[in-house]
Amino acid sequence: MAKTKSKTSPAAARRAKTAAPAGTAPAIDIGLSTAERRKIADGLSHFLADAYTLYLKTHSFHWNVTGPMFNSLHLMFETQYSEQWTALDEVAERIRALGYNAPGSYAEFTRLSSIREEPGLTEAPEWREMVRQLTVGNEAVCRTARKTLKTAEDAGDDPTVDLMTQRLQTHEKYAWMLRSLLE
Repeated sequence: MAKTKSKTSPAAARRAKTAAPAGTAPAIDIGLSTAERRKIADGLSHFLADAYTLYLKTHSFHWNVTGPMFNSLHLMFETQYSEQWTALDEVAERIRALGYNAPGSYAEFTRLSSIREEPGLTEAPEWREMVRQLTVGNEAVCRTARKTLKTAEDAGDDPTVDLMTQRLQTHEKYAWMLRSLLE
């Protein structure tokens, strides 16, 4: 007797692949492999750590700026940290959408960030040094965004490419605006 080949439709094959017992979540099947999702989530975690560290620094400088540029910088820093805060949530939610936990502790951010903490608990830097540090910090965020964007682009992850493109535009603009204050 000849064997007959089972004719399973592609849709049925996908359903079988992602089928899970009642009460459990199906496997993630968004068109990216587990390895691709892991690599992108790792890049986004580093980006989130850099962005959060920069957010904290910008907020701290908003509180502690003094001198003849006080009003202008106080307002500029507030505008920047407020926008950064909203963006942090979008990045963390993208990590979750890829199936991984977003880092959320100071220890994790310190380990993952390329931006190092500066002393400042007892003495804040003068305004020019604040602006310099924020310029350098925004550029660091840009470098991490570019790496993550490249990883996402290689995997065909358009939502992450879009998110990183938006963040690049914002942080490049912040770096330019801050640098202009020092020229």
